[in-house]
Amino acid sequence: MFLISHRGNISGKLPERENTVDYIQEALELGYDVEVDVWKTGNELYLGHDGPENLIELEFLRNDKLWCHAKNVDSLVTMMNRGIHCFWHQTDDVTLTSRGYLWTYPGKPLAENSICVMPELSEQPMENSVGVCSDFIDNYRNKK
Repeated sequence: MFLISHRGNISGKLPERENTVDYIQEALELGYDVEVDVWKTGNELYLGHDGPENLIELEFLRNDKLWCHAKNVDSLVTMMNRGIHCFWHQTDDVTLTSRGYLWTYPGKPLAENSICVMPELSEQPMENSVGVCSDFIDNYRNKK
């Protein structure tokens, strides 16, 4: 089962550290995958939830343990064209990642190959999921 840290969070939200390279690296070093928010402005790529905040190089996103949430169309096109594992969604019930996983909106029904996103928001059972993404991902480590 994929254990995916939401923006680098392990044991709860730390908004001031989310989507920063150091925070993401810490989660990766603990063995977690990480969901990151990616923006493209001009020719530059950035991490950030509400807008482009932290400048990054494309090579940073080539890590197989990153799940890159494209926050604008330019970032989606760039990542798709470069073979980066990515997806786009807003409030869709489910979206398909570029590697064929079903990124499922919190509380929506899970299907085979689903990633259960933020199950703590709806106390959603995870039977059909192949992974979970959470701000509290450390809570799921022993449940895999």
